[in-house]
Amino acid sequence: MTIPLDGNSAAGLLREVFGAEMTAAIGRCDSCGSTAELAQAIVFDAAPGVVLRCRACEAVVARIVRSPEKVWLDLRGISYLQFDLPQS
Repeated sequence: MTIPLDGNSAAGLLREVFGAEMTAAIGRCDSCGSTAELAQAIVFDAAPGVVLRCRACEAVVARIVRSPEKVWLDLRGISYLQFDLPQS
């Protein structure tokens, strides 16, 4: 049985993909319309990749699969993703 984690468990992978801290980013679930920080997502990481689900309705909001050479990022479950730009 896979035990779900919170979005903080995906912090390292999200930083690697986006190049910035992303757990504080706000996403809007395309399924139910709720907005929340990615840190609040339900995370399953026992699959070939990482799956983030909406805490409100449990719809899949993002999938991330990483190989040594590539990253596949599926964000079709997020209507928008809002985050601060890194300070220069």
